[in-house]
Amino acid sequence: MTDLSNGAGPGTLGRMPQTRVDLTKFAWLSIAAAVVTIALKTTAWWVTGSVGLLSDAAESVVNLIAAVVALFALRIAARPADKNHNFGHSKAEYFSSAIEGVMIFVAAAAIVVFAIQRLIFPRPLEEIGVGLVISVVAALVNGGVAVVLMRAGREHNSITLRADAHHLFTDLITSGGVVIGVILVGLTGWNWLDPVVALLVGVNILWTGWRLVSESTSGLMDESLPKEDNARLRAILDENTSDEITFHAMRTRVSGARAFMEFHMLVPGAWTVQRGHDAMEDLIDLIHEEYAELRVIGHLEPVEDPRSYEDMHID
Repeated sequence: MTDLSNGAGPGTLGRMPQTRVDLTKFAWLSIAAAVVTIALKTTAWWVTGSVGLLSDAAESVVNLIAAVVALFALRIAARPADKNHNFGHSKAEYFSSAIEGVMIFVAAAAIVVFAIQRLIFPRPLEEIGVGLVISVVAALVNGGVAVVLMRAGREHNSITLRADAHHLFTDLITSGGVVIGVILVGLTGWNWLDPVVALLVGVNILWTGWRLVSESTSGLMDESLPKEDNARLRAILDENTSDEITFHAMRTRVSGARAFMEFHMLVPGAWTVQRGHDAMEDLIDLIHEEYAELRVIGHLEPVEDPRSYEDMHID
């Protein structure tokens, strides 16, 4: 069995640049946004006394911790492959995503506790107008940074940036719900609305945390490429099947910002090594025309040898 591999370095599916971009600048942007919004939301809570705004500020503290974790994860993921990590360190991003998901659960739990306490011991809100203005400004900061992080996460296939963006979008939804609740309290005088809105926000945050933990778990379990990509890769192999060349045992996996494909090519045993090598390299070149950053590993086997078919079940 001959292992013929080719690839263009870190990245995946032709959407990534040839070299790994330094993504830590986006983590620093997220940290700066978290510091600013913590200051703004804490001020809004202090002015109004709203438990909803307090819970919003608590979530921003979680944002700050998550952004710091993301910074370290991105630095580790950017390290090149070494003798102990032959496939690089890109899976470090999944740990960051999982930690963010857990932190979101913590934030939601804190919000629920604050909301229940306020339901039991209600109190009127003060200086609602000033507090709302401050909260809206904080929401705009989070929204702008979330858009930047989501675009960068998709462009560079970074689960860490996408997780951070989802977290900020959740914070934006939180702020929107809290603002609506405070406005309704001001219009109706129903102080119980403030903690009820906070409880609803907590449920929404729990759902987001579950999604992040689920995504990171899938990544750590070496989940394959999306179905449409797997179907296209199999189609490429089918298009290059002939009377002399067949394929089986194709499989793919994603590891952070990198993606891998493996397959077995069966050729006549009478072929020379050079001829088999050329056929394999030509096929890999075809695959890279559509998936420029996919790391492709091919195993060359003689079609007449029964042992070549022992691993067909992994296809």
